[in-house]
Amino acid sequence: MNRIGRRFAELKAANKKALVCFLTCGDPDFRTTERLVERIAEAGADIVELGVPFSDPLADGPTIQASSFRALQAGATVRGVFGTVRSIRERCDAPIVLMTYFNPAQKYGLERFAKDAAESGADGVIMTDLPVEEADDWKIAADGAGLSTIFLLAPTSTKDRIAATAKMASGFIYCVSRTGVTGAQDQLPVELRGLVQTIKAASDLPVVVGFGISRPEHVRQVDAYSDGAVVGSALVSVIANAADSNEAVNRAGEFVRTLRQ
Repeated sequence: MNRIGRRFAELKAANKKALVCFLTCGDPDFRTTERLVERIAEAGADIVELGVPFSDPLADGPTIQASSFRALQAGATVRGVFGTVRSIRERCDAPIVLMTYFNPAQKYGLERFAKDAAESGADGVIMTDLPVEEADDWKIAADGAGLSTIFLLAPTSTKDRIAATAKMASGFIYCVSRTGVTGAQDQLPVELRGLVQTIKAASDLPVVVGFGISRPEHVRQVDAYSDGAVVGSALVSVIANAADSNEAVNRAGEFVRTLRQ
């Protein structure tokens, strides 16, 4: 059991739900990312998702697309992401999940990507655009490195797709709240509860909900029937709107503390 499994076990024992927070690694720079991860973990983030900057993030809305562009403009690379995780591990033991697209990992080499990710201190990987039917090679590499493979399931996922994902996933399952791209929303779909219940019926893994979660009331809502909530675009916006790195770190910590409470 890696850090992800231990954290969910601890939360279950305490009758709590997971708060998963997303940051784009390297936005605005790698050193600030290190400080951000430490601060939001202190503020109550149970698991940190670190986005690997990519030039064509098709599943992401304008907020995260812009953050990925800023990181790339600042010189972010896959090796830089691994180095940042390694530095974070010197001071922070929060579970870290790398969220990426398949292209950067394939270009880097799947086995080498998995090995270097694990050796840097990452605990799992989400390949945003990798369907479960084509994931065998990555799954072998990830399992060999001791990494959890987290898959996305969406309102359009069929029962067969849900069953196949349940068999291959590890760590947790990421339930996408709605169709479309990432981005903060005012309201969550009424049919979301049913989707989560369908996934939980097919898998013993924790199910967390993301896409559109931006407010404390959203977190409370999804925690009523899932194992946790993912907050991404709203947190990325807090960081982007700060005047400087110090303000970004402070404001991010306060925002996460509000969500945790």
